[in-house]
Amino acid sequence: MEYAVSRSGTTLVTLHEGTDTTARDEAIDQLAASLESVGASGPITDWAISDADVYEHPTAPFEPYTITVTFTVSVAVEADDAATAESLGASAIDRALESAGVDSVSYTTPPAASLS
Repeated sequence: MEYAVSRSGTTLVTLHEGTDTTARDEAIDQLAASLESVGASGPITDWAISDADVYEHPTAPFEPYTITVTFTVSVAVEADDAATAESLGASAIDRALESAGVDSVSYTTPPAASLS
């Protein structure tokens, strides 16, 4: 059976931008580009970015912003049951995010499987 497995999490994006707003916008754009590249040729079937907040403000003129970006990704897996699908899906999500160069991932939900 085919299952859709989704998982939510956060990642940190570090970059140099002029203001809080432009830093948040650029962090969203960077993560979206990474997820689009993996979705076009890989296992990610759906993704959404729900929020971006400044995690750490620069303390000096040339230091970067660190932005926390909240996301949800989904993959499709073949499995005999939901528990197996969740395990396979979690591994597929980890590999996909790693191949997209998404670092500092903290998951905020366990993997959730539903029949697709």
